[in-house]
Amino acid sequence: MADSTTGVAEGPGAAEGPGAAEESGGRAADRSGVVFAERPGLVEGVRAYGLIVMMWLRSTMAYRASFVMTAFGNFAATAFDFVAILLMFSHVDELGGYTLPEVALLYGVSGTAFGLADLVLGSMDRLGQRVRDGTLDTLLVRPVPVLAQVAADRFALRRLGRVLQGVLVLGYALVTLDIAWTPLKVAMVPMMLLSGAAIFGALFVAGGAFQFVAQDAAQVQNSFTYGGNTLLQYPPSVFAKDLVRGVTFVVPLAFANWLPALYVLGREYPLGLPDWVAFLPPVVAALCWLLAGLAWRSGLRAYRSTGS
Repeated sequence: MADSTTGVAEGPGAAEGPGAAEESGGRAADRSGVVFAERPGLVEGVRAYGLIVMMWLRSTMAYRASFVMTAFGNFAATAFDFVAILLMFSHVDELGGYTLPEVALLYGVSGTAFGLADLVLGSMDRLGQRVRDGTLDTLLVRPVPVLAQVAADRFALRRLGRVLQGVLVLGYALVTLDIAWTPLKVAMVPMMLLSGAAIFGALFVAGGAFQFVAQDAAQVQNSFTYGGNTLLQYPPSVFAKDLVRGVTFVVPLAFANWLPALYVLGREYPLGLPDWVAFLPPVVAALCWLLAGLAWRSGLRAYRSTGS
């Protein structure tokens, strides 16, 4: 039988060995002895995420002065990346054949898209700590998707500073660039931001799934998320072609801003790809989320409780 308070199974038939969760009488029973509530669907998961976020927002707004200072600190810290670019252009007119407004477009799109993903899913890098200290078990016994709980854990509204900084640089680029705007190019801008945020978000989830196995892999995850954002802030022409191929065909970060942004700028892609690939970011984002979701489910099923 199971204790209705703790959700821990008791008795000889409660569980069998360590391993992934199994369905048992409408509830998922982990072989380590923890009985899980039945998992709700996507809509319930999004609703649960919203409720957890609201809880953290109320906690944040209880100390408004602290929030303002931390948000400004986040804004200032990320702004130094663009200051470094400005210092480069104080000595050169072009960087890899790109002018300052063109680089600002790449920077603004990447920074805004990554900032949105970081705001929504930035807490995923804490999963490894939960796996190591066993506190993940407390999330497993709740009738709420683990992904929603981990993603919303300690939701940090201060990360809006990064989003604001990216939007300001993007606005500067759009105002100063001499672009022959068409309805298609105008529509490309919000598509870049949403698809880029989705691609970065999928990387956060995939990185979280990897931490089920590695347990101490937050820095590995950050190398693809934060590191990928830094990479995309510069034109692809300054990097070796092997690296450009890697972020196009292996980890498709190039679809977050390089490909669609170069279409807006009227520039050819370094690998000589056709123009129509600039319209693939939504498809690539959906594929990334599919793979990230499969990785997450596999990682969660392979999880072994510290009590096993």
